[in-house]
Amino acid sequence: MKHEDFDVVEAGANGKPIKMWTKGVPVEGDAMQQLKNTASMPFIYKHIAVMPDVHLGKGSTIGSVIPTLGAVIPAAVGVDIGCGMMAAKTTLFASDLPDNLHGIRTAIERAVPHGMSPKTRGFRGRDKGSWENPPKLVDRVWADLKDDFETICEKTPHLAKTNHYRHLGTLGSGNHFIELCLDENQAVWIMLHSGSRGVGNAIGTHYIELAKKDMERHFIRLPDQDLSYLPEGTQHYDDYIEAVEWAQRFARMNREVMMQNVIEALRTVIRKPFDTHVEAVNCHHNYVQREHHFGKNVLITRKGAVSAKQGQLGIIPGSMGAKSFIVRGKGHPESFDSCSHGAGRTMSRTAAKKRFTIEDQIAATEGVECRKDADVIDEIPMAYKDIDAVMQAQESLVEVVHTLKQVVCVKG
Repeated sequence: MKHEDFDVVEAGANGKPIKMWTKGVPVEGDAMQQLKNTASMPFIYKHIAVMPDVHLGKGSTIGSVIPTLGAVIPAAVGVDIGCGMMAAKTTLFASDLPDNLHGIRTAIERAVPHGMSPKTRGFRGRDKGSWENPPKLVDRVWADLKDDFETICEKTPHLAKTNHYRHLGTLGSGNHFIELCLDENQAVWIMLHSGSRGVGNAIGTHYIELAKKDMERHFIRLPDQDLSYLPEGTQHYDDYIEAVEWAQRFARMNREVMMQNVIEALRTVIRKPFDTHVEAVNCHHNYVQREHHFGKNVLITRKGAVSAKQGQLGIIPGSMGAKSFIVRGKGHPESFDSCSHGAGRTMSRTAAKKRFTIEDQIAATEGVECRKDADVIDEIPMAYKDIDAVMQAQESLVEVVHTLKQVVCVKG
């Protein structure tokens, strides 16, 4: 069934409809099957909403909005709980930046721990993506998180062994990044992408496995093991919601600490005094929260999707070397007030590394001060969908407020 701005796909006799904002963008067959599997779960509320950056995920599809009544799917939230974006506009303009931007990239890399140490057997050194000596800002922010974390650790003691405190204010690896961007008026923005780091991963992994064991214990058969769920009213459900809400707080604060440290780093290399505008945007795109839709309070899991309520600001980043967007939500009820979280991959990281070369990466990121080596080939722009097509497919969900183009990019 076709509507003016979205298509409707039926998921079978017992499944809920799938409403897709994907006009003009490709959707993998495997991703479509994942969506049908998720829509077949008995606790799905109304329908699943699919964003134009949709692509194959673990259990549930990245770029989907999953409303549930009476249950939560931990693997749909994933292990990077609270992963998201933060952007702040500065009072600087392009003309205030030095001709050579390498010094800015170096200053940011020194100010924010990033990457990760090799996972080799016997490695006992410090994770290079963590703080060796956390600054006072980390101490102050951790003080607001510490008591609730200790309560969570009473139920899941192994979480205390994670790099929780030393990961606060750090970037991580993979597709996480810090960028300096210019908008359509040549104003300078700081934009970053990260989540709940090691502690969020440990929380997500623990409850994903716990849900799978619960399914086995109760002989519940599923189309995919990663659709294992925790029923509302159980202790495991309550414990998960408590832990995931804490991890989402950690993720938000993690981005705030990084932003502050990046600002201070820039002040050491840019001579002109500057400030940031009060209105910074800080939004999750892998998370779960309770919201009111179609007359009921339901759990909304946004797996690679952003809240886009009427008037709400959000961030939709493009790939490395492509445009990004600050957007304002239109509050489309059929999307559960959501929009895409990026461009969306067209191929896996492994496939990208096999297909493209360092020379391809250098050409694709011309004009951007960034790493151009074999370890970041999987983030090459050609491994992602066309961001312009993605934005056109969701014109009914958001309006563009600012268009950003990166000039400096620090990758994890």
